[in-house]
Amino acid sequence: MDYIEKYFSGLSASQEEQFAELLDLYKEWNARINVISRKDIDNLYLHHVLPSLGIAKIIRFRTGSEILDAGTGGGFPGIPLAILFPQVNFHLVDSIGKKITVVQEVSKALGLKNVTAEKSRAEDINRKYDFVVSRAVSSLDVLYGWFRGKIKSGQNNEIPNGILYLKGGELEEELKSLKCKAHIYSLSDYFEEEFFSSKRLVHLYHHSQ
Repeated sequence: MDYIEKYFSGLSASQEEQFAELLDLYKEWNARINVISRKDIDNLYLHHVLPSLGIAKIIRFRTGSEILDAGTGGGFPGIPLAILFPQVNFHLVDSIGKKITVVQEVSKALGLKNVTAEKSRAEDINRKYDFVVSRAVSSLDVLYGWFRGKIKSGQNNEIPNGILYLKGGELEEELKSLKCKAHIYSLSDYFEEEFFSSKRLVHLYHHSQ
């Protein structure tokens, strides 16, 4: 929780409480349904919550924006973003039903009214969104192939509608085959902890935008 206070000021008392509740909620649910490595659960804020909120260092989603969290797992990056942006709608999907159960129960316990969670393969979703967010579920070219048709045309936020993908390591080779625009942000520019030294956020969007 200290990491949240360090990098995100101006939170409401309700938001502070919701962020503070995350660790106990995930410890409780992770003991039943493993969505986070058991040895990693104590690093929840550094390894899961803060990287999710890295997206908020790049973009402040405007009220009414529609966001798809593809392959959400236990609810990352969707749940931390939903706490931070209560006026934005988040649709969290994963193909594994047990993980969606955790997402639904955690969202319910936090009182998040802006989250819907569904067991589905993300590529089978038939709606369109302002942004698709995801954490390292596939290579960039595969991800772009799945979601390029699920992005709304137009632009309601300060950066073009598209895919926001949290990924580590070298990305240059993956980007070469993509027929879209890409902007890479280094999370180490926003967070000083060593964990973020190789962590990136990739913004993929259509040429026409």
